[in-house]
Amino acid sequence: TRLLNYFILVLIINYQSTQTGGSAAMASGLGEGQRLLSRTKRGWVWNQMFVLEEFSGPDPILVGRLHTDLDVGNKNIKYVLAGEGAGTIFAINELTGDIHAMKRLDREEKAEYTLTAQVINADTDEPLEPPSEFIIKVQDINDNPPQFLQGPYRASVAEMSAVGTSVTTVTATDADDPVYGNSAKLVYSILQGQPYFSVDPNSATIKVALNDMDREMRDEYLVVIQAKDMGGHMGGLSGTTSLTVTLIDINDNPPKFSKNLYEFVIPEDLPLGKMGGKVKANDRDYGDNAKSTYSIIEGDDQGVFEIVTDTQTQEGILKLKKPLDYETKKAYTLKVEATNILPGHSSTAHFKDTATVKIAVDDSDEPPVFSKSMYLLDVNENAPINTVIGTVNARDPDSSKNTVRYFIDRHTDLERQFNINVDDGKITLAKPLDRETDMWHNITVTATEVGNHSPISRAIVAIRVMDINDNAPEFATEYEAFLCENGKPGQVIQTISAVDKDDPVQGHYFNYRLVPEMLNNPNFTIKNNQDNSISVLAKHDTFRRQKQEMYFLPIIVTDNGHPPMSSTNTLTIRVCGCSKDGIVQSCNVEAYVLPIGLSMGALIAILACIILLLVIVVLFVTLRRHKNEPLIIKDDEDVRENIIRYDDEGGGEEDTEAFDIATLQNPDGINGYLPRKDIKPDLQFMPRAGQHSGPNGVDVDEFINVRLHEADNDPTAPPYDSIQIYGYEGRGSVAGSLSSLETVSSDSDQNFDYLREWGPRFRRLGELYSVGESDRET
Repeated sequence: TRLLNYFILVLIINYQSTQTGGSAAMASGLGEGQRLLSRTKRGWVWNQMFVLEEFSGPDPILVGRLHTDLDVGNKNIKYVLAGEGAGTIFAINELTGDIHAMKRLDREEKAEYTLTAQVINADTDEPLEPPSEFIIKVQDINDNPPQFLQGPYRASVAEMSAVGTSVTTVTATDADDPVYGNSAKLVYSILQGQPYFSVDPNSATIKVALNDMDREMRDEYLVVIQAKDMGGHMGGLSGTTSLTVTLIDINDNPPKFSKNLYEFVIPEDLPLGKMGGKVKANDRDYGDNAKSTYSIIEGDDQGVFEIVTDTQTQEGILKLKKPLDYETKKAYTLKVEATNILPGHSSTAHFKDTATVKIAVDDSDEPPVFSKSMYLLDVNENAPINTVIGTVNARDPDSSKNTVRYFIDRHTDLERQFNINVDDGKITLAKPLDRETDMWHNITVTATEVGNHSPISRAIVAIRVMDINDNAPEFATEYEAFLCENGKPGQVIQTISAVDKDDPVQGHYFNYRLVPEMLNNPNFTIKNNQDNSISVLAKHDTFRRQKQEMYFLPIIVTDNGHPPMSSTNTLTIRVCGCSKDGIVQSCNVEAYVLPIGLSMGALIAILACIILLLVIVVLFVTLRRHKNEPLIIKDDEDVRENIIRYDDEGGGEEDTEAFDIATLQNPDGINGYLPRKDIKPDLQFMPRAGQHSGPNGVDVDEFINVRLHEADNDPTAPPYDSIQIYGYEGRGSVAGSLSSLETVSSDSDQNFDYLREWGPRFRRLGELYSVGESDRET
């Protein structure tokens, strides 16, 4: 039994002396009867433990009481408390030493507190005893319910599972102390989900509790599980969670055709591979367990039909593998089987189902049928017009047996090379053929029934043109031979081969010979190389360009065809001058007028050197002439304005790209610091009275001269001198500006005599800027 409702004094009190002197300490939770006192030469130290049940407030509760032997009714002592929670959670009565819990205590937040107690003088706060440390442990009570931290849960189990099959395990947690009492001992039970599932009360394992649960009947179940602490006894706290159990499908249902008999009507002209009908076997299973394949197991010995599975709809698609013929067979009875692709859950056998399919062939107006899909015909290229090349044949497969008419698809015979007899299908030649132009002709022949031109059938006719010997051989290329003057007799001048547009079966063989009038020529002969080529040889070594520069040698080439064809081809032979090694250098007669020992290349080099020297001389003379011209006009009377005319009319104010003026700008004046500097002279010129002519006469010439003289000598008359910097030499120029217009002072304040001291090059400049006394007075 509990001694107190809220606290218990621990039974262990450890103490030891820390200093000399006599004092005693005591901790009391039950009264003075359990006071333990030990007196030694040193003071007392407590190592005590108070155990207190979790306290939820709001009224303070007594934890324990501290007492010392010094407390004998003396009002001059005081108890103090320090450590974890002192002053906030725990408070001590300074006079009596009673310790109270002031706030809620929760073991799940903090299980123990370490504090220090001491007795001090109430007046001076000096310690009367050493401090004593003790621990307050919070004892657990059942104040936390079980919780499923990972809920709600989902699990799955195969349908038709046996009783006791494990589904999943759910686990609850309890924050209470698992080692004290039964506060954290949990027991599990099912509140909802019977009789399908059960739970182990200790391990919380969910198991199947009912046999033969069928997914096709119900595929999902909701189970509610409860966890209760205190071992499931009355007064315990509980928590619940939900578990959704889904049944996994197994292959426990066979496919089943929706009908036992299917009937289809298929036209006999249905194209191959096209659908003729559909069947379907339904399966109550899900996913791969519901998939089936279809096959024809009876009634199709000729392999006319096939059935394939549509993977999207799980239907069997009936298609044609061979053409239908109403006149041959009008109906078919097939037996179709549907088989699961996966075996059944209880055995290795596959579930199956069968159905009967009856097919009625519908008669159609079929197009004529050619005896062959492709015809191969041969014709000689010299065949005369209207020659019969071959015959095509088609028939009407219908029972009516209508007459067939034939035509050539002119899109395949644009040149109308051939004709066909519309009644019997005979193909004849309409224009002459040439194998060398077209060796093959592929045409399409169509066949239709008389009176019904809608159904049309086509056949390809390949006509091969057979070769005849109708082309004469000729030189493979236009040969031009070169003969050296210093060549030797018997030297090979040229090797000649021939080509023939014909293509005989036995191959080509060419015969070469000179024309009869050249058989005994004294200059050249030919030699057969036994490989359909010949070599042309020189008979002597006395060929000279001065005598004859070019020779023409006609040669006859004959093939081995029937009849033989021949042609005369001419070989051109040029006489050339060659080096000692036989390398051709020149084939022109004019080369003999050149000096001995000089080639054409040497003469060109000499001519180029002469032209280069003439150019150098002309440039030198031009530069000397420009150098002798004076830079400054010495004759004062010859100073005049230079008028330069430009034929290029500018683009006006909008022409901003004709010339880049930036290259002429002083970088210091980019921001506008160098405006136009008009220098107005300081001297004021008083206008002089002009000469007036008599009243009866006007001397215009004299009047103009006077005014001109006055204007030339008036320094105050505009336009004023203006400095414009068009060529900037750079900021590093040592000489600086030589212009008198740069200064604001007048000419009378400047002295240019120092220019005379700069040497002969600046003498003329000094004369121009220096003025005498008479000029200054003026």
